[in-house]
Amino acid sequence: MTSPGSPPRVTVLVTAGCHLCEQACAVVAEVCAAAGVGWQATDLVDTSPADRARWREYVPVVLVDGEVHDVLRVSADRLRAAL
Repeated sequence: MTSPGSPPRVTVLVTAGCHLCEQACAVVAEVCAAAGVGWQATDLVDTSPADRARWREYVPVVLVDGEVHDVLRVSADRLRAAL
């Protein structure tokens, strides 16, 4: 888990009603819990206009330490290795 005041290492950019986003969050939650790493889901509408334009066709987008890790689908094995 993240310590108080520190940002989560993993962020999933999502949109409401997206079944791929729900699946990605489930995988991320499981992998992060096992690794003791914090994560968060952020709705794309809460991001900058530039990020919305860049990612709207690719959600879910998984970021690890602020860098793009996966788009559309998340691989549990790849995420474990990255953490």
